[in-house]
Parts: sequence; C-alpha cells; structure tokens
Amino acid sequence: MKMKNKIMAYSLNEVRAAYKKYLYSQGLSNNTITTSSSDAFYIWNKRGKDIFWSVIYSDDFEFLGKTIILETLKEHSRGNAEANVSGYMFHLRKFKRFLENEYDIIVPKTASIFTEKQTIKHRKMNQNLPEPSIEQVEYYLEKWDSLENYRLQEDALNKLFFELCPENKNITDVLIKVSTLNDFYSTNIFKVYPLAKHIVALNIDDRLEAGDVTLVGDIQKVRGIDITFYSFATKYCSHHKPLYYPIYDSYVDKVLRYYSKRDGFAKFNSSELKNYERFKNILIEFRSFYGLDGYSLKNIDKYIWQLGKEYFPNNYKKKSHTEANI
Repeated sequence: MKMKNKIMAYSLNEVRAAYKKYLYSQGLSNNTITTSSSDAFYIWNKRGKDIFWSVIYSDDFEFLGKTIILETLKEHSRGNAEANVSGYMFHLRKFKRFLENEYDIIVPKTASIFTEKQTIKHRKMNQNLPEPSIEQVEYYLEKWDSLENYRLQEDALNKLFFELCPENKNITDVLIKVSTLNDFYSTNIFKVYPLAKHIVALNIDDRLEAGDVTLVGDIQKVRGIDITFYSFATKYCSHHKPLYYPIYDSYVDKVLRYYSKRDGFAKFNSSELKNYERFKNILIEFRSFYGLDGYSLKNIDKYIWQLGKEYFPNNYKKKSHTEANI
C-alpha cells in the first residue's frame, strides 16, 4: 500500500520516466520504448490521473480498461475504435506488470524537467523517428486540427472540389482548381492553362469515381512539356476522392523510405514511389504493418506528411522548376 500511494503521488512525467527506465533495463529497442511509454498512458492523457489509477488497481482490470479505452477512442479517435483497443491494452498490461514486479520504483531526478519539447528535439537530432502507433497517428491528427491554416485551407479546397466545381468538363472550373492547388501547395507550375486543358481532354470524371490509379500517370504527363507533374497529379486526384488517392510528396517519400530501411515493412526501390499504383500499395503495407488499419489513407496521409515535415525539414534554398514538381 505504501508503494502504491507513493507511485500515485507522482506526476505523469515522473511515472513515465520510471517506466522508461524499466523498459530500457529489459533491453528493448528505442522505438518499442517510445511506443510503450506513450500508449500505456493513453487513459491518463485523455481521461485524467484518477481514472487511470482506478483502472490500474481495479479488481476487474481487463474489463474496465477495455471499456474506458473504447469509450475514449470513440470520443477522440477518427479510426476504427474497436480495432485499436487491443494495442493500447497491450501496453497498459505491460505497465501494470511493471508495477507488480518493481518493488523499488525510482523516478530519475531529471524526469520533472525533461520536457516533451526536449524529447522531440533529441529525436530530431538523432533522426530516430518514433514507432508508428495509434497514439502517434492521433497526436498528429489533433495537431493538424489545431493548425488553423491547414484546417481552413482544407475546408476551402473541399468546398471548391466537392461543392462548387466537382466535375472536370469545363475548362474554367478546372483552371480554378489547378490554380488554387498550385497556390495553396506552392507547386510552382508557371503556366496552369496547358495543364488544365490537358485534364479536360482526358475526360477524367468516371475514372475518378472508379478510383482508377492509372489516372495519376495520365495527368502527370502533358504533351509538349518536359516536366512531370507527379506530385501535383496525386493532389488533384486526392482532392476529388481523398479515400482513394493518397498524396505523394517529398516528406512522405522520405518517411516511407526511412521505415522501410529501419523496420522492413516493405521492400522497394526509391523509384517505385514514383509509380503511383506501387506507391499506394506501399502506403497500404505501411498501414497494415504497424496495425493502423482503422485509419483511412487520408488520415495516414496527414500523419506521415507532418511526421516528415518535422523530422526531414526541407532546405529552403531556391528550387528549380523541375525539382519543385517531380
């Protein structure tokens, strides 16, 4: 009882630091430690300290833990709540075993001053990206919604593509959409008219409705222009059908190649990411490998893009026209 009262008096940062120390002593990888020390405290982060401890020390730990996690996921998560409960429970059980087996729990002295910003800075310096997890996806989705410019820009594009100009038969409608995407995403397309005219000529609406992945390849190549508009083509299709067409860009490219090299979730050459059908399949493999099937490709897109932007920031020297659009 004395040890129970002692550990319950600590702050979240202090308890997490003690748990991390234990995980390191088990010889686990840095990525496993990062995931477990985050996901184990999902209830504390979302429902508060008192509810967290009531679950941990409940006589019906399994039932209460699953019930509260499911309720919390339904309230806060965009993914399949039922499918994601087991991941959080796995790490909550691991933390409970830690409490049961560690009779002399010592909180590192630096725990109270080692902030989350310092942790993120440390990860960046070492390019040690966190293990993809439900907690990570939720963190970046919440971050996306908290950034007013991203959220309002997305709302504006949705209104344009879904309500005002949903079809691609009229050159004026397509010009508006191409110009807006070019401006919002800074894709550096200097002459939008040839690209808009090319899109109209392709008669793409039925293919978009069917989720035809070969459409990206047809849009990206404009007769008489040497530049390949691959990234733009994925954005154009995605803003019509976000659940069918994930967006390719340099941030997503770097993140997928990083996790492929580190964890081997899929085998591919860098050039394969420029083949849209292959790119989409690689993204689906990524989602499945890390147990994120409850999330749409659109939400995985938002997560990976922000992760790449954070850990692989671009060098903002002036790009050439070709570099900006491939």
